[in-house]
Amino acid sequence: MSTPSTQRDGFTSSFGVLAATLGSAVGLGNIWKFPYLTGANGGASFLVVYLLATLLVGLPVMIVEIMLGRRAKANAVTTLERLAPRGQPWWLIGAMGGLAAFLILAFYSEVAGWVFAYVFKSAAGHVLTTDPAVAGAAFEHMINSPFEALLWQWAVLVFIGAIILMGVSKGIEAVTKRLMPVLFLLLIAIGIRSMTLPGAMAGLHFLFAPDFSKITTATVLTALGLAFFKLSIGMGTMMTYGSYFRDDQNIPATATRVMLADLTVSILAGIAIFPAVFALGFKPEAGPSLLFITIPAVFANMPGGSVFLVVFFVLTAIASTGAMLSLLEVPVAVLSEKFGWSRIRSVVVSVLLLAALGSTAALSHSLLADVKPFGMTFFDLYDFLSSNIMLPLGGIGLAIFVGWVLGKNQTIDALSNGGVLANAGVVRVVVFLLRWVSPVLIALVMLKGLKDF
Repeated sequence: MSTPSTQRDGFTSSFGVLAATLGSAVGLGNIWKFPYLTGANGGASFLVVYLLATLLVGLPVMIVEIMLGRRAKANAVTTLERLAPRGQPWWLIGAMGGLAAFLILAFYSEVAGWVFAYVFKSAAGHVLTTDPAVAGAAFEHMINSPFEALLWQWAVLVFIGAIILMGVSKGIEAVTKRLMPVLFLLLIAIGIRSMTLPGAMAGLHFLFAPDFSKITTATVLTALGLAFFKLSIGMGTMMTYGSYFRDDQNIPATATRVMLADLTVSILAGIAIFPAVFALGFKPEAGPSLLFITIPAVFANMPGGSVFLVVFFVLTAIASTGAMLSLLEVPVAVLSEKFGWSRIRSVVVSVLLLAALGSTAALSHSLLADVKPFGMTFFDLYDFLSSNIMLPLGGIGLAIFVGWVLGKNQTIDALSNGGVLANAGVVRVVVFLLRWVSPVLIALVMLKGLKDF
């Protein structure tokens, strides 16, 4: 299907494509969620299941989401309007993805605000303590302070908005090309330091020696959910970034590199965290508190820990930056292309709306703690609606659209760059997974989330 040719900003190099797409996939989930879920679900055995889940669910949907964006060269809503048969409302998937990205940013920007705050707090020595109770009290004080919670959230939104204002090539691509290599270097540095601690081998054994007797149905569903959400699919980000891909970019190869690099970041985070956790006698299944309570206590017990604690939160801030850039670009692209707004107006309006909506998430631990629609705080509600309903529905919709509506021939043509690349066999495997495997597995993840609710 031919698409209108318009002068749009886009990525300018293969490394820029890889860095920006990886920046979208890598986020707090790699540094925070992946380690604590791995710790709570048996270590290495969970890692094996997660890898299989990524191949069956995450990677195929990621490939076709990027493909759709490049095919139409448009935002998530317009992309599906252009590619769908006339009169069929597939554009609703793009609209739902855009709304999901907005809701995710509403609470994600608050967590990112905590991370940025901890860069400065750790540099000042305010959170470096060997007592997890003291670390916990410091964290509670921060999230329970309405002023501090809003200050850091809004500061992060302004920071991300300023980068988005610079455009795709001079903003998103330029920043992620510099930040992603730094992220890897910092993770490797902390990992090397962590492995030199006495008793660190127990952490490596936990991470790399699987005990398959620990695998349960809940473990498999948790791995499936993490594989789906951690690659930034189903929320319009990969479709939007795909629209900025160059026409000669090999999408299956790029997506596979992103998946492998994303997995590498997660494993490096595990190497940085688990040897130190085991060496110093902490619990690997500490849960969400691992990042803000356990980690400061771990580094405080380590020679030179004050320096490495700052480095750890700097790399975590870098990870959250790449993810937020891709999330904010989704509504900005829709507003600028669907409504003809300037990029400046689109960014300013998006940031202001996010500051207003996000404030309800930021105040969920203080002024609005007792306001609980559907029995949840605003923070938890936005997380639940996006993660458990919108993203799975979007993923199922995309799988069905490409597998059954767009058709194998168009998919082969788009992913082979008009027949230039000889990867028709890969495409057939992708289409098979999208038709018969991915929707079923994503539906199971969604049902698990609804059952938990």
